[in-house]
Amino acid sequence: MTLKLDDYRLLGRSGLRVSPLSLGTMTFGLQAGWGSSDAEARQMFDHYVERGGNFLDTANFYANGGSEKIIGELMQGRRDRMVVATKYSLTMQPGDPNAGGNHRKNMVRAVEASLKRLQTDYIDLYYLHIWDNRTPVEEIMRAFDDLVRAGKILYVGISDTPAWQVSRMQAIAELRGWSPLVALQIPYNLTERSVELEFMPMAREMGLGVLPWAPLAGGVLSGKYARNDLNAPVEKKLGALDSRKAINLARGRLSERTLDIADAVSAIAKEMNRTSAQIALAWTLLNPAVVSPLIGARTFAQFEDNLAALDVMFTADQIQRLDEVSHIEQCFPHDMLDTEITKGMFGGVNIEKPRWR
Repeated sequence: MTLKLDDYRLLGRSGLRVSPLSLGTMTFGLQAGWGSSDAEARQMFDHYVERGGNFLDTANFYANGGSEKIIGELMQGRRDRMVVATKYSLTMQPGDPNAGGNHRKNMVRAVEASLKRLQTDYIDLYYLHIWDNRTPVEEIMRAFDDLVRAGKILYVGISDTPAWQVSRMQAIAELRGWSPLVALQIPYNLTERSVELEFMPMAREMGLGVLPWAPLAGGVLSGKYARNDLNAPVEKKLGALDSRKAINLARGRLSERTLDIADAVSAIAKEMNRTSAQIALAWTLLNPAVVSPLIGARTFAQFEDNLAALDVMFTADQIQRLDEVSHIEQCFPHDMLDTEITKGMFGGVNIEKPRWR
């Protein structure tokens, strides 16, 4: 069954309706290198909304606030129809110890600044952007709850945080009657499947909808790289990461293994008369924990191509081939659960697994 942008889905254990593909806007407001022009940002936004799309993803840090400013301008006259997600954590004022991190002071300062840039009275979904390994979880969850009660934000999400911390935070919120987490942003694509071991089952069990970022692995799965790109020098210093290729090499996204996976994606794309990007995006939607992958296109042509992923229908053989080429090894304790080693606990009786796992 194919999807459309107005085939809305519920976000986690909430009643919030969102499109099956999110409009990621990290490239909006960037006027150098690989960013989108303001004209193309508007073209993407208008086309997305015209087709029924309603889910926008940004962060205060993107383009130093520029992404939020553009979204605020583009939403004029249609704000209430849109579901706007933004994030806090990363510093907006280097040198100020309280202008970054997960703590209450930064959260409150950041949400007020985002509201101004977005030209809105409320944020639909507010994320902790990345775990800081400093702030007590009780402080974070109570601060989120205070913002919900004040009407500044409506729903709470979390991104790039250890699975055990996310589940702990969700349990604390439930026990204390605080606003729960409803969304989880994590990298998920054919080259990055390790999140299937802990994050995906945790999200389904704890009521979080998964929104994959980098579903194309930074463009690796779109087929834009070749083996000779592996010969480029690998830079580690932040200032030297001035291109997508440099970032992909530094993060390990570009390797012999990932190019092998990209080749398999390309082969299936040719069989289906599709593009590699469409195949890679459509594959992420096969996971039942996934609600809405983020499209992070730089140009309108890329964006329009990505939307066609909603029409992709795989055969069982194609899914198996993609699974095999991207297979990840199990680790403890998953490599011993549901095996002959543990079946003995049931005394030879077959017992069905819960349907949500």
